[in-house]
Amino acid sequence: MPRFEVAEVFVNHARSAPTREALYDALIQCCSDMGVRYFALTHHIDFGREAGPAVRLHNYPPSWEEWFDERGLGRTDPIHRACNLASVGFAWSAVPDMIKLTPDDRCVLERAYEIGIGQGFTIPASVPGEALGSCSFAVDAGQAFPDEFQFVCQLIGAFAFEAARRISGSRDVQADQSPILTDRQRDCVLWAARGKTDWEISVILGVGHETVIQHLKHARERYGVQKRALLAVRALFDGLISFSDILKH
Repeated sequence: MPRFEVAEVFVNHARSAPTREALYDALIQCCSDMGVRYFALTHHIDFGREAGPAVRLHNYPPSWEEWFDERGLGRTDPIHRACNLASVGFAWSAVPDMIKLTPDDRCVLERAYEIGIGQGFTIPASVPGEALGSCSFAVDAGQAFPDEFQFVCQLIGAFAFEAARRISGSRDVQADQSPILTDRQRDCVLWAARGKTDWEISVILGVGHETVIQHLKHARERYGVQKRALLAVRALFDGLISFSDILKH
């Protein structure tokens, strides 16, 4: 099957997959079409200690999940840490050039190889208000990863993670928990994040000085914070505003 057809077929299945099982089957077929053995969709959390809706779907050997969870590696796994420094997919062979590997990191990678997980490719998944996540594909230990499918993996990984978020409920929970601000409150938060004073914001928006003060006060109350700097951070984290919004003025 042509490479981009593999991605197109998977995306169509992922968009309509009603259950984890349906998404799992679609990923298994996708792996077969690409010539890889394993896939893993996950939020980077300690699943043994952190509760709440989160993405975790993979076909790694059960012994790997058990070993991984016993050591609480969800946040410290070297592949997961490398995701903090990447905006696009990366080959696992590049990880030593991305982060400084500790002896424990090397132990994790060696253990994965012993269990049968060879070279791989990981696509970071960053959603405001959620823990970082990723979608990974890997081959059996001792085999070469099909590099010609890296770009296809990038496409598939993004849609797979979004489908998993939808099915797991993490997307809906994140949206439900975000404070709702009015359009004018958001405007005030955005200009405050750009470093403008209350008076400057009132001039820019053409409203009264006291009105701006009240808008920002209500926005802080809804977020449960007292400082405008923290208000901006929370708004960024929730996706209410973006860094490009702040810089675009």
